[in-house]
Amino acid sequence: MKDWVISFIDFFYPPFRRLMPLQTFRYAVCGGTNTLLDIFIYFVAYNFILKKEILDLGFYAFEPHIAAIFIAFLISFPTGFLLNRYIVFPGSALKGQTQLFRYLLLVVICILLNYVFIKFFVEYLNIYPTVAKIITTVIVVSFSYVTQKKFTFKQSMDEPLNTQVDDQQSPDSH
Repeated sequence: MKDWVISFIDFFYPPFRRLMPLQTFRYAVCGGTNTLLDIFIYFVAYNFILKKEILDLGFYAFEPHIAAIFIAFLISFPTGFLLNRYIVFPGSALKGQTQLFRYLLLVVICILLNYVFIKFFVEYLNIYPTVAKIITTVIVVSFSYVTQKKFTFKQSMDEPLNTQVDDQQSPDSH
């Protein structure tokens, strides 16, 4: 499955070869797909699961635009980790559990950023929640990419950070 996904993404890379390294292209595709999934789940959770109503857990009541963040997280977290580990940054020298811990740490920071930005946009600027989520996503994804590349899936010093597609690349190099 991993090889099929990589081959499928790489098939669309040649027109972008002069614009960005392969790793950045893979991140854009994987991150973009996961982000769209996250926004879709957020929309469904906010509008249809929560029905725009407060989620009262007894000990705390979440506004629906905040609760929807956490619902979307339950799917986008594992999907994002797997895509980044196996598709975008397969050359990382770090152990899987270290990557997972760092990814979780980054995601917690991103959730906090999502919370702060969405709360600000919805409650202070009166922006519709789904639009606020999209704006927030642009900000948070930029921060996330740099952090993942430099920290979460850091490659060893002797490996290049940007993988390039070779026409003669062997199938087991993926």
